[in-house]
Amino acid sequence: MNFPLLPGAISRHTGAPMTLGVVGGGQLGRMFVHAAQRMGYRSAVLEPDANSPAGLVSHVQIKAAYDDPKGLAELAACCDAVTTEFENVPAQTLHTLAATLAVAPSAQAVSIAQDRVREKAHFVQFSAESGVTVAPYAVIESAADLTAVPAKLFPGILKTACLGYDGKGQATVNSLADLAQAWVRLGQVRCVLEQKLTLAAECSVIVARGRDGQIVHFPPQLNLHRDGILAVTQVFDGNIPSQQSEQAIEATKSIANGLNYVGVLCVEFFVLQDGSLVVNEMAPRPHNSGHYSVDACDHSQFDLQVCALAGLPLPQPRLHSPAIMLNLLGDVWLDAAVPSQPDWATSLSLPGTHLHLYGKLEAKRARKMGHLTVTGSHIEQVRQTAARVAKQLGLGEF
Repeated sequence: MNFPLLPGAISRHTGAPMTLGVVGGGQLGRMFVHAAQRMGYRSAVLEPDANSPAGLVSHVQIKAAYDDPKGLAELAACCDAVTTEFENVPAQTLHTLAATLAVAPSAQAVSIAQDRVREKAHFVQFSAESGVTVAPYAVIESAADLTAVPAKLFPGILKTACLGYDGKGQATVNSLADLAQAWVRLGQVRCVLEQKLTLAAECSVIVARGRDGQIVHFPPQLNLHRDGILAVTQVFDGNIPSQQSEQAIEATKSIANGLNYVGVLCVEFFVLQDGSLVVNEMAPRPHNSGHYSVDACDHSQFDLQVCALAGLPLPQPRLHSPAIMLNLLGDVWLDAAVPSQPDWATSLSLPGTHLHLYGKLEAKRARKMGHLTVTGSHIEQVRQTAARVAKQLGLGEF
């Protein structure tokens, strides 16, 4: 494949205008498709749901399972490069596609992010130089491993090594007896037990890395989670002390370089009471905490995902407005005064509000339906507006 893949150019591979594909049809795929189309690319989505948010706005929608050979062949035939919008796509799918076209991120990078044990080993190897550690942990693979767990790991959080996200596949444990019971409830699958830490804050850093090793970053995002799901992200100068900010950025770059990563990568961190940083997990894709970048930066995380995939130069994004992003879960619809219809008019009457709905047809509790970003000239103004929106929509204080 000859890079860069220029938008609007005719592909030697397909004979059609350059087409970028994405495996997965959720909201991250939808926003990637929007960014690609705005830049002049055609788009294709592989997703089993015929009504997926990304598939409904794409030039080509392939309705097939992520590991369906026919669907993968169809995607490969119409695309010049392919990415993924979530980390639980089978790594073998990306490996199969990479045999005939450019794929980013690689199957190897995604497979590490899919496995907490391999992920933590990577963090230990590549984040330490930045002064960032991992939480003390133990790997649980058998009943014998339960009795070998050191007492210092209690209280702890037991997490499945694979397929856990948004607080799923996790259990808090306070003793060996709790641990044994929780492991059974989680299906006696391979797990990681992490020491539960007392946190001062949570943050994340998003970087984009090109095929040539060029790497750019967004400012650290200060995050608030509720029930394991991101609720609020705040981004402004000074949201995190400068030393912690620099450490988090350098650790994220080191982690990306260690993977020889291509694409957009998010790494989440815990800030402890003493100000030290602990790396928590990574997502090999754009991230919920980076959605504010569409409205508050001159280049969004999805713009950079397109650029990295196509082999274009990566511009260093600039935060031009302080921002607060409020996650909109299905609870907003279900708890609204008028069923299924939140009062968007009141929210959008406030200055600096930007509503993004994902086109999902059914609201469910804890399901991500959209987000609302508030921007402004000063963070105090943004906070006041965001607080009014949160109260009006019943999102809770922050």
